Amino acid sequence: MGSKVPGLARLTALAVAAGLAVAACGATEPEGGTAVGDPAQPVSLTFWSWVPNIQKAVDAFNASHPGIKVKLETITPGPDGGYAKMLAGVKAGNAPDVAQVGYDSLPSFLVNGALQDITEYAGDDAAKFVDWQWQTGVFGGKVYAIPQASGPMGFYYRKDLFDKWGIEAPKTWDDFAAAAKTIQAKDKKAYISTFAANQAPWMIALAQQAGQQWFGTEGDSWKVTIDNPDTRRMAAFWQKLLDDKLVKTEADMSNAWYKDLQTGAITGWIGGSWGDAIIRGNAPDTAGKWAVAPMPQWPGAAKTVSASWGGGSASAVLKGTKNAAAATEFAVWLNSAPESVNILLSAGYGWPSVKDTSQIPNLRKDDTVFPFYGGQNIWDVFKEADAAVTLDWRWPPVSDALYASLTDNAKAAVQGEGTLTDAFARTQQAMVEQMKAKGLSVTAGG
Repeated sequence: MGSKVPGLARLTALAVAAGLAVAACGATEPEGGTAVGDPAQPVSLTFWSWVPNIQKAVDAFNASHPGIKVKLETITPGPDGGYAKMLAGVKAGNAPDVAQVGYDSLPSFLVNGALQDITEYAGDDAAKFVDWQWQTGVFGGKVYAIPQASGPMGFYYRKDLFDKWGIEAPKTWDDFAAAAKTIQAKDKKAYISTFAANQAPWMIALAQQAGQQWFGTEGDSWKVTIDNPDTRRMAAFWQKLLDDKLVKTEADMSNAWYKDLQTGAITGWIGGSWGDAIIRGNAPDTAGKWAVAPMPQWPGAAKTVSASWGGGSASAVLKGTKNAAAATEFAVWLNSAPESVNILLSAGYGWPSVKDTSQIPNLRKDDTVFPFYGGQNIWDVFKEADAAVTLDWRWPPVSDALYASLTDNAKAAVQGEGTLTDAFARTQQAMVEQMKAKGLSVTAGG
C-alpha cells in the first residue's frame, strides 16, 4: 500500500550519484493544453491501462466531456510489459498521455524522467483522495500522478468446501497451516493455496504484513533490510508448507491455476481486493461458492495488520504530453467521480483512492460481485484491510530490478535450489549490488 518514498530532493541526489538525467525529474513547467477543450475540435488523449472493463469508465468520461476524447489502449502490467513500453515511449517522444503505473514503480519512473509535473492542474485536488494514496504521486511537493486504487489483501476461499470439511476461515497463520493439512487429508487433489513464486508483489505483501520493512533511507543513503527476522519467519512458514506438500507451486494467474480454481483443486487465494474480478472472470461456474476473510495474522500482533499487493496503482501523466491539463482532468475524474469509481469497483480495479465513498453504491449493494460470494459484502473486509495496511513501507527507485531478482530467487528455491529464506537473503545481496552499480550509496542490514 501507500509507499512513503524519499522526497524529490533526495531522489534527485540519488539520481545524480547514479548518473541519471536529473533535469528530467526536476521541477519543470507542464507543457500547454487546455482542461476544457473545444467540442468542435476536441483534445485527443491516449490512456494505457490493464484494468478489465475500464473502457466503460472511459466511455462515461468521453460522454460527459465533449472537449476531450480519450482513447484506451490495453497493456500488459508490470516491468516486462507496459512499463517498458511506457519508458521507451517517453524516450522516443510517443508515450501515452496518461498511463496506469503502480505505486511501487512511481519512484523508478521519476528518476527515469518519465513523469510530468502536473502541480499546476492538480494541486487543489488533494482533498478528494486518501492522504497516503495521494502522497504516492507527490515528490518534493510536486504532483506527478493521481492515485487510482490500492490492493489491500484478503483471503478468498471456497466456503462450500470449507463448510463440507468442517474448516473455518483461518484467523492466524497457524490456523492456515492446520487448514492446509485438513484439506489434504480430505482430498489429496485439493490444496489451500499455491506459493506463487512468479509474483514478486505477492511475496512482498506477505513480507510487508510480517513486519519489518525492506528499504529505508539514512541521510542520502539507502538501507536494504530484506533479510530480516520477520521476513525470515514468513519464509520459513511457507517453506514448511512446501516441504510438507501442503501447497501447490504453480504460477498464479496461469492457465493451470485458473483450471484449479474452476475444479476446486485450489480452494483459496491470498490476493488483493481487485482479485475478486480475477476469480469471477475465470471460474464463473463456481458462483455462490466463494467467500472472503481477512488475511491471517501472526502471533503477538497488537492489532490487525494487512498489506497491499504492489501498493496500488496511479494514473500517471507521462513526460512529453502536449495536453497536460486535459490529461490531469481525465485522471482526476477517472479516479474520483462517483460514476467512474462505481464502474471501476465492479471491474476489479482495487480499493478506491477517493476519500468520500458515501456516493459509491456498489460498496453497499453490488449485484455483480456480491452474489458470486454467496451474498457477502466483501468490500467490508477490504475496507478494514485497507485501514490495517502498514504505512511505513517504502519502495526503492529500482523496483523492476527487485521484482526480477526476487522471482528468480524464489523460483530457484521452489525448484530445490536452497530455501525460501535463502531466496530472500540472495535478493538482499542482489539489490545492494544493483543499487551500488547505479552509483547509489547503500548499506545492508537485517
